[in-house]
Amino acid sequence: MIERVEIKEYFFENASVISIFSFFILMVGFFSLTADSFLTQRNILNLLRQSAPILIAAIAMTFVITTGGIDLSVGSTLAIVNATCAVLLQIETNWVLVIFLLILIGVICGLVQGYFIAYEGIPAFIVTLAGMSAIRGIALLMTEGFTIPIDKNLGIIFLGRGWLFGIPVPAIIAVVIIIIGYFILNNTKYGRYVTGIGSNSEAVRRSGVNVKLYTLLTYVFCGISASIGGIIIAARLGSGSSNAGVMFELEVIAAVVLGGTNLFGGRGTIIGTLLGAMTIAVIGNGLILLHVSPFYTQIVTGFIILFAIWLNRRYFQKTIKTL
Repeated sequence: MIERVEIKEYFFENASVISIFSFFILMVGFFSLTADSFLTQRNILNLLRQSAPILIAAIAMTFVITTGGIDLSVGSTLAIVNATCAVLLQIETNWVLVIFLLILIGVICGLVQGYFIAYEGIPAFIVTLAGMSAIRGIALLMTEGFTIPIDKNLGIIFLGRGWLFGIPVPAIIAVVIIIIGYFILNNTKYGRYVTGIGSNSEAVRRSGVNVKLYTLLTYVFCGISASIGGIIIAARLGSGSSNAGVMFELEVIAAVVLGGTNLFGGRGTIIGTLLGAMTIAVIGNGLILLHVSPFYTQIVTGFIILFAIWLNRRYFQKTIKTL
């Protein structure tokens, strides 16, 4: 009887993760049967490489959304980092220094927006919406709308096109970020504070925690993750553009919510986010392999994501609760 209760509690606590895992397996099974090249080694490795930027940004977004906030500027931050990377390399700046400066850009974007959200009390939606517009505008001003090539012989290209132990470097970077994010959220005071802020920020503040500082740090983390994504994309494509990362923020947020993180804060799951991001990547990749027109791909992807979330909330979690 005790084991049955424990099993029921486990399924109840992890209902959203189990749900998205089931949907992920369903999508993998569907495209395996309908697209001959889906399960080939080449396609799987390509899928891992292309999904890395979304995975990295989604891990950081999990922290932001768990606090009850949101960051709509990650796509624009990625774009300005992507464009700045190409501009700096064009003037022959040392590529190691370039990486440091690009990460610093992400920190600054996170600090500025986090300050207005945490210390000035302006809603995250408003601040990051303004940031989304302003940051991309700066990127457009820098590049004048042109794509700037990057010398493929530079060491930075390894971060986007390189291999280690037969695995794409972007995938390895994403795995490292996932492990760090999982550990911080589940095994540190910072992770507990993030969850507490989303559940009841006033109670956390009265317990002596600097809520404003920890809220600020989540946006800095998000800015850094967007920078890493921008660097990887610039290195993979061998160019920088102010048009990089268009709709990127929506894919990232969709991955987090699809994975089971509460959009209103108080509950976050890194494993769920991982599955959510991979599900979106699998759908996009599978539709391409099925030669679905790119004009229809976004429409189909949007409906599938909505259906998955509806199915999870409407049926799956209710079934778990009645076990």
